[in-house]
Amino acid sequence: MQDLQTKNAIGQMFNIQEKENGEIAVSGRELHRALEVKTPYKKWFERMSEYGFEKNVDYSTVGQNCPIANGGFQFVTDHALTLDTAKEIAMIQRSEKGKQARQYFIQIEKAWNSPEMIMQRALKIANNTNKQLQLQIERDKPKVLFADSVAGSTSSILVGELAKLLKQNGVDIGQNRLFEWLRDNGYLIKQKGENYNLPTQRSADLEIMDIKKRTINNPDGSSQITRTTKITGKGQQYFINKFLNDKE
Repeated sequence: MQDLQTKNAIGQMFNIQEKENGEIAVSGRELHRALEVKTPYKKWFERMSEYGFEKNVDYSTVGQNCPIANGGFQFVTDHALTLDTAKEIAMIQRSEKGKQARQYFIQIEKAWNSPEMIMQRALKIANNTNKQLQLQIERDKPKVLFADSVAGSTSSILVGELAKLLKQNGVDIGQNRLFEWLRDNGYLIKQKGENYNLPTQRSADLEIMDIKKRTINNPDGSSQITRTTKITGKGQQYFINKFLNDKE
C-alpha cells in the first residue's frame, strides 16, 4: 500500500490498510489525530456515530496495543473505517484539516481504482484462492487415498488388514492395539468367553462388521465351528474416516 501514500502532511499520518475482502480501511484514531480534534477520541467517535454510520457496515471495532510511558502497553479501542466513511467524517469537520483529509482520501480512491491496482488485487485474490485449494487438497489426500482403496469393495477384511489400511493412511496402529481400541470403544465384545472379540450389537446395527463362520472337521469325525470378526466395506470407510477425523 505504500505506493498510495502522498507527501502532504495529512498523508504522512495515515497507515492505509487493506482488509481481507480487498477494501480499504482507515484507522479512526489516526483520522482523529490528523484532524487535530480536541475532544477525546471516545466521545468524538460516539458523536460521529450519531450521523448514522452503521457498525460492521461503515466501520468495525478493533483493538490495538499502544505503548505507554513506563515501557508497557495499553489496550485501546480503535475503529476500522471504510474509505467512504472516512471521507464523510472529514467533510463533517468543516475545517481546513478536514478538507485536506477528504482530498487525500479522494487521491487514495483514484489510485486504488486504477487498472494497475485492480489487476494487482485480482492476482492476489487468485493466489490466495490457489493456496487455499492446495491446502484443502493436502488435508483431504488421506481420505482420497482411502476412498480409492475401498471404492466398490464389497468384501470384508480381517481386523489385522484394517490395521494395515489405517497405516497406509497415516494412522500409526497395529493389529493388537486396534483390537484393544475396538473393545474399549464398544465395537467388539470385551468380556472373556466364547463371544470374546466378536462384534457387539452396536456394530451389527451399524453394519460395519460381520462374522465369518467356518466348520473344521476333526480327525475323530467330530466337527467344530469357528467364528471370526471381519470388517465390511462400509466398516472400512467408517473406521478410516473416524481415525482420520480424530487426527485433525
